[in-house]
Amino acid sequence: MANRLAHETSPYLLQHAENPVDWWPWSPEAFEEARERDVPVLLSVGYSSCHWCHVMAHESFEDEATAAYMNAHFVNIKVDREERPDVDAVYMEAVQAATGQGGWPMSVFMNADGEPFYFGTYFPPAPRHGMASFPQVLQGVTAAWTDRRGEVSEVAGRIVRDLAGRSLARGGDGVPGEEEPAQALLGLTREYDAQRGGFGGAPKFPPSMVLEFLLRHHARTGSEGALQMAADTCEAMARGGIYDQLGGGFARYAVDREWTVPHFEKMLYDNALLCRVYAHLWRATGSALARRVAVETADFLVRELRTAEGGFASALDADSDDGSGKHVEGAFYVWTPEQLREVLGESDAEFAAQYFGVTEEGTFEEGASVLQLPQDGGVVDAARVESVRERLLAARAERARPGRDDKIVAAWNGLAVAALAETGAFFDRPDLVERATEAADLLVRAHLDDRGRLARTSRDGRTGANAGVLEDYGDVAEGFLVLAGVTGEGAWLEFAGLLLDIVLDRFVAEGGALYDTADDAERLIRRPQDPTDNATPSGWTAAAGALLSYAAQTGSERHRSAAEEALGVVRALGPRAPRYIGWGLAVTEALLDGPREIAVVGPADGSAAELHRTALLATVPGAVVAAGAAGSGEFPLLADRPLVGGRAAAYVCRRFVCAAPTTEVDVLKGELAVFE
Repeated sequence: MANRLAHETSPYLLQHAENPVDWWPWSPEAFEEARERDVPVLLSVGYSSCHWCHVMAHESFEDEATAAYMNAHFVNIKVDREERPDVDAVYMEAVQAATGQGGWPMSVFMNADGEPFYFGTYFPPAPRHGMASFPQVLQGVTAAWTDRRGEVSEVAGRIVRDLAGRSLARGGDGVPGEEEPAQALLGLTREYDAQRGGFGGAPKFPPSMVLEFLLRHHARTGSEGALQMAADTCEAMARGGIYDQLGGGFARYAVDREWTVPHFEKMLYDNALLCRVYAHLWRATGSALARRVAVETADFLVRELRTAEGGFASALDADSDDGSGKHVEGAFYVWTPEQLREVLGESDAEFAAQYFGVTEEGTFEEGASVLQLPQDGGVVDAARVESVRERLLAARAERARPGRDDKIVAAWNGLAVAALAETGAFFDRPDLVERATEAADLLVRAHLDDRGRLARTSRDGRTGANAGVLEDYGDVAEGFLVLAGVTGEGAWLEFAGLLLDIVLDRFVAEGGALYDTADDAERLIRRPQDPTDNATPSGWTAAAGALLSYAAQTGSERHRSAAEEALGVVRALGPRAPRYIGWGLAVTEALLDGPREIAVVGPADGSAAELHRTALLATVPGAVVAAGAAGSGEFPLLADRPLVGGRAAAYVCRRFVCAAPTTEVDVLKGELAVFE
């Protein structure tokens, strides 16, 4: 027997390769081993930047006695939830159904058929706060398996039947209309934290997809309330400790309602989504704060997460060495007044403490503070702020850095491609568009095979073994479609079409619902299917959005019909649970607006470039843009669209009706206003 994780691509699995536990990766061979030995399977699911996953690993999986018991009585399987979201989703659904809560690390005990019978999350090494210890749980499961096998089998069978019996309400036939977004807005208003921004209480997560819906709803209807909620939430997050005031980029969530103390890991998906939200907020309002945060977050992505192959790493850890050899959460980011004085001297330290909200008692642990921007926008010396920030950043660079999970996840890189392409286009940063293009190139090179099938992950340019799931196809297609609109390179539209054809062939259920895994994917105890957003848009609504955009670019009725059918779920969930279907609501806004189709013809400089930029800056929801030379075959929207009087021109169409072509930027702006 031996630990079998040494040759895996997942950094999370590699972190466990030296454990004395005889870990298996998820594989048929592991379940065969359990069948042959007649022992249960212990499935442990986590991810590399998960703080409590590290704690449980250190306390239990590195402990020789605990590992020996695990090896003797179980087949132990370790899964990276970011590599196998399908495995994670199926068993998390079972955990939540059985216990009413879930989270990571997730611990699931099951039989050799993958049928679960006992669950938990983190278990301590000794009994604590009414929780059984991990050794007690292991012994209890072993006793049940040995002495009460019939009961165990009955529980497992019941759980699997319960999961199989769960069906999704789709809200009946037909697409959502005006009523669903209006009711969703009402529901969001009820849950809105008017004092602090965001929704609900602690812990508070950045509501990226809901913010996109609010911005689109404002653009389409003029709702000031929607814009206010989006703008105030964005400002509260940007001023809070959840945003890195020195280096840019957002932490995963805040543990409090005020956005003060973050859970310090930084995820690619949060930063890609929020970069785009702030760029869109700037587009809607011209806010200087929104512009700064969008650009700083884009720069953070490139500086901290870009890999040698041109893709973007998954995450930075919350923990790092605090200088004493101990790994402590937030050590890289927090400051005491004394540390400020050491770097800045007395006068500037006092200024910085006031500016960034650093107090003697501290806002975090052991007298340290998380940097914020608590001041109310009064006049400050900008040069002094910049000098202080640069010196603190330089001093912080000397600290031990948090670990980086450098695997490339297809879906999250698709989100990054979209964010960097738009941010680069909006703020005249061609370097960011280049970085987006390089990441898209890597996705084609390392993730896409010759059948149009996506791999979920790669690392160091090496393709991972796990098949892409629906969110990979939806988010990568979205990234490619945005990149096509920004660059005028039609190849990205073709690649998006390739991916969306796989969605239509392999992921669609009867009635237009969507599954998270392909029809030829590995069979689990249930085929996962979830239309609700988590930290990222659900695969279901991400695919619906990409299908709608592709249909607008190409005129494909098949893709539009699939998008409309998929959005049937918004009829059911939009009014009832708007916080959990934000991206579905955002796509619904695009559907209700058309979406607009904008074709810009002319050489890629001078007046054509101005028209192209005007098209990209339109706030109308989900507008698609095609730009190229007259007579170009790059985009279907450019067909039969000549220059006007020898000059570059823009053509705007919506719902099979086209406005007269224009050569004037101001006229184009008028045509791209909402005309309900």
